[in-house]
Amino acid sequence: MKFLTNEKLTIVGAAGMIGSNMVQTALTMGLTNDICLYDVFSPEGVAEEMRQSGFGDVKITATTDVKEAFTNAKYIISSGGAPRKAGMTREDLLKGNCEIAEGLGKNIKEYCPDVKHVVIIFNPADLTGLVTLLYSGLKPSQVTTLAALDSTRLQSALAKKFNVMQSEIEGCATYGGHGEQMALTEIIGTPEFTNEEWEQMKVDVTKGGAKIIELRGRSSFQSPAYLSVEMIRAVMGGEPFRFPVGTYVSNEKYNHIMMAMKTTLDTTGAHYEMPQGTAEENAKLDASYEHLCKMRDELVTLNIVPEISEWNKINPNL
Repeated sequence: MKFLTNEKLTIVGAAGMIGSNMVQTALTMGLTNDICLYDVFSPEGVAEEMRQSGFGDVKITATTDVKEAFTNAKYIISSGGAPRKAGMTREDLLKGNCEIAEGLGKNIKEYCPDVKHVVIIFNPADLTGLVTLLYSGLKPSQVTTLAALDSTRLQSALAKKFNVMQSEIEGCATYGGHGEQMALTEIIGTPEFTNEEWEQMKVDVTKGGAKIIELRGRSSFQSPAYLSVEMIRAVMGGEPFRFPVGTYVSNEKYNHIMMAMKTTLDTTGAHYEMPQGTAEENAKLDASYEHLCKMRDELVTLNIVPEISEWNKINPNL
């Protein structure tokens, strides 16, 4: 098999359902011949099953030792947070998972400061990604978060509505915060698609994660696993990533925040441009930003991050 790279990919949280699916997806895509599975719970069972699947040209390492896992890693995907359970909001996960993100960032800085790219997918990803970036010392373009699910859910809903394949739905994307406060732009509309139907679809899309819990009895694991591996594939030089990603934004309008933007993701990392929408859509994006700022400021109150004015002392790139 020909691989995109022979550099080390570390998957954090590899013993879990999302992590184990990421491992299988990365191997199936042929991303690298050096993949490390890391978890505080032994991921050896996952590694052994991958070996038994016949992935014979790959060095598969499983470890619970953080130094072994991160040393020489050039790419990292982390799903290593607590899962969201029925009835919980992403904000419920804020403190515990952001403390995990702080530890992740510090481990990156200590063991693999030359890492090329890190993808964060554990919730609330807008905040865990921000905390990881701060404490890792990496450049903003090197840390991204999974923000594609809202776009794929919107695409799926429109495809079902019009009875077409998802690939036939073009020009739809979601920007802002991942979750209930997101902003929607570039929406398809037809005479048969009433305002009432559209309003209900927006509600359904933003509650897509809760719907999976209702239908399956557990949080999403296949979709975030697949999309996050697609993200790291793009950074490795593979196919371009098709959807928005969460990226660090600091400009005259939005600053010191991680949020979904109109992005390109390639070997040089993530690069964004401000989405252009209607006045109503821009207002929703502003509201999403304000919501994210409130959660970010709560991290200061919880002493997980210092005041923004001190961030540059921890990470000179910010």
